[in-house]
Amino acid sequence: MGFQTEFNSVCKFKSEQELYELLEYGRGKMIKSGFRVFPTGQMVIAYSPDNQAIAIVKIVASIAEINFQGEEVTQVEMELVRKLTEEEARVQTALAHEMFFGLHSSDSKK
Repeated sequence: MGFQTEFNSVCKFKSEQELYELLEYGRGKMIKSGFRVFPTGQMVIAYSPDNQAIAIVKIVASIAEINFQGEEVTQVEMELVRKLTEEEARVQTALAHEMFFGLHSSDSKK
């Protein structure tokens, strides 16, 4: 049992419904498996389940707990700051694929 630290610039949704609620209502939450530490009070880039940069969000709460099924989960609450422009989304998505979602440098061919 321990905490996993998230990158300061990434908030990736696993559920389209959670992302829809954030974009529709300006506030939302997501549930992540395991105990994780999210940067409460910081603004981060939100990514869709298919790893596309969508918006800038502010993390307002991060609550790690053991649920009624005995699973370690972290609930993250956030506010929508703004949606990204098409150009910003394209650049952020490309950077995230290189830095977070793509091959690790040790896995790439030299």
